[in-house]
Parts: sequence; C-alpha cells; structure tokens
Amino acid sequence: MTLTLLAFAGLLIWLYLIVFHGGFWRLTERDGRFAPPGAPAPEGVTVTAIIPARDEADVIGQCLSSLLAQEFSGRLDIVLVDDESGDGTAEIARTRAAAEGGAERLTVLTSNGPASGWTGKLAAMQRGFDHVLGLPKLPDFVLFCDADIAFGPMALEHLATGALARKTVLASLMVKLRCESRAERWFVPAFVFFFQKLYPFARVNDPKSSAAAAAGGVMLVRPAALARAGGLGAIRGALIDDCALGALMKRQGPIRLGLTDAVHSLRPYPGFKDIERMVTRSAYAQLSYSPPRLFGTILGMVLVYLAPPLIALLGEPPARDAALVAYLLMVQAYIPSLRFYNLPRAHALALPLVAACYTWFTLESARQHMLGRGGAWKGRYQAS
Repeated sequence: MTLTLLAFAGLLIWLYLIVFHGGFWRLTERDGRFAPPGAPAPEGVTVTAIIPARDEADVIGQCLSSLLAQEFSGRLDIVLVDDESGDGTAEIARTRAAAEGGAERLTVLTSNGPASGWTGKLAAMQRGFDHVLGLPKLPDFVLFCDADIAFGPMALEHLATGALARKTVLASLMVKLRCESRAERWFVPAFVFFFQKLYPFARVNDPKSSAAAAAGGVMLVRPAALARAGGLGAIRGALIDDCALGALMKRQGPIRLGLTDAVHSLRPYPGFKDIERMVTRSAYAQLSYSPPRLFGTILGMVLVYLAPPLIALLGEPPARDAALVAYLLMVQAYIPSLRFYNLPRAHALALPLVAACYTWFTLESARQHMLGRGGAWKGRYQAS
C-alpha cells in the first residue's frame, strides 16, 4: 500500500509539472521571442555595462572584447569594478580595451570589499551603480553582466530592442553554460532544468504572476526604476542576487527572462567537484537557510526523482505501472534541455542519478553553512 501511494503521488506530481507548471520543460522562452516582429532598433539608446570582477584575469579580456565588438545602434560604455583582485584583472582589462580601440569607453573602479551586511558581488555592483547615478546624464539602461561571459555581436541590440518594445524594467538572459567536459555534459542541462522548474520563465514573464527571477550573467535594467526600488541596498545580503533583483524589479514593472544561444559562459567546470562547488555555494540559501525546508526538499527529491524508477524496477502492479509512467514523463520532460545542449536523448534516462547528486549538493550546502563556510566564493564566506 505504501509503495502504491508513493507511486501514484509521484505520477500526479509529474502530471501537474507537465501540464500546469508554466510549460517550464519546453524551453520556449528564449531571446528570439523577446523583441516583437518589426520592433524599431534602439538607435540613440545609451547603455552602461557594469562588470563586477574578482580575480578574473583569465576571462576578463574575452568578455571585454565581446562587449566592445557589439553591433549596437546605440552607445555602450563599460564600468569595470575591480573587487580586490590579486591577479591583475584591472590592468588586463585596460590593456585589452586599448588594443580594441575602446579605452575611452572603459572606466575602471576599485572596491575595498563589501561592507557589513553586503555580499561581495552586490557591493561591487552597487559601487558601479553609484558611479552611474553620479553621471551628468543617466543612461537609458544599465547592463549588469558577469566577467566570465562572452556576448555574440548582436546580443545587446536584440536585448535592448525587446526591452524598449515591451517596456521592461528588467530584461535578463540565462547565458548558455559550458557543456564540454564529462561533468558538464551530465550536470549542466539538469541545472537549467531545475532552475526553470523553480522559476518557470513563462510565469516570470507574466505581469499577472507573482513569480519573479533573473539570471545574473545578463541583466538589462532601467536605472531610474532600480533607484526608485531602493537600489541594490534593498537586497544587499542576498546570496542569490539575481533572483532577488528580479523580485525587487517586478514590483516596479514588467520583467523578462529567457534562454539564449547568443551569450556563452567562459567558466569551465571540468570535474564533479567543480560542479559541486558551484551548486553548494547557494543551494541552502535557496531554502532560506531553513532546516524544515531542507527536510521537505530532500523528501520531495526522493518522491519525484528517485522513487519512480526504483518502484518501476522493484514494485508490483499497480504501483509498478504508475511509477513507470511517472518515470517516462520525467524522461520526456528532460529531453528538451538535453536538445538545447546537443546531447543524446538517452542521457534523460539517468536524470534520477543526476537528481540524487543534486540532493547531495543541497545537503552539503547546508553542512557548509552550519560550519560557517557557506556561500564560498574566491576566499569569502558570504552566507548569512
């Protein structure tokens, strides 16, 4: 009886996720749908990109080159906030900008690290935003972007065109993560899948829905709206800063979030431990550092991802049949994420094992937080 209840509970959950959960698994919310057909180009629009950078010498040059090479009909300036780097990040940025003929478009600011109550990235972003607010004329948009990404040549043109046409206060793109190493091929598509399940993009993009999120790699923000919302100080302690900014900005007006092929991550995750560090940095923060939520999440992962294949393999009818259908629904839901990364459909059969690893990452994230080592990033432990 217990296995039957578990099997049918898992089946009902997957039926809900497939049919009623914003179509998250279909991956239809993409940058190509952002700008309506025939929307005018952003001629004369001014954008200031703010890049918080801490020890990014290996990627900052490529990031800057891609920004300076944008085929943008407006004006793009760049503010790099050097967040106590010890590897010459700022000097590499200046050298690359000069080599690309864009030295006059780059401003380098220094940061003395986060004040009490601030996470490092948000403090650096605010440093850049304060600089923008002090300019003689406010730009039309601020582009918050990570130092470890590279833009395709038309990325900003399309993003700004859509933001103007849809009058968004925040337009964000989830950059295409690297998917080259064995670890990346197994875990990166699942990361995107789980993120979209948490924050269905269609609901995020619906002004009538309370769902709100953003992806920190690319966030095009109207600075006046952000200032009205209290600036980044309103979310200064958030470890998952992008989703916190999405929630803050949705109270100011329409926001937009989508996938993209036009912006790529430069940061490699060559092995299992690298993936583990990426996830454990913020997994427990996603649960608001709550032990009851942690317990509920673990139970949920077991019920939704682990129980269906186990019961389908070891159970008896009708539990086995219900669990098998739930497992097949799970596999089918995951295939679009694999297709997005040009991976074999057969990888979907292993989603329960991948989910088990993510469950472990979440437990490890909670353990590190309890040891005072939560939110680890380049020598800082930032979890509150």
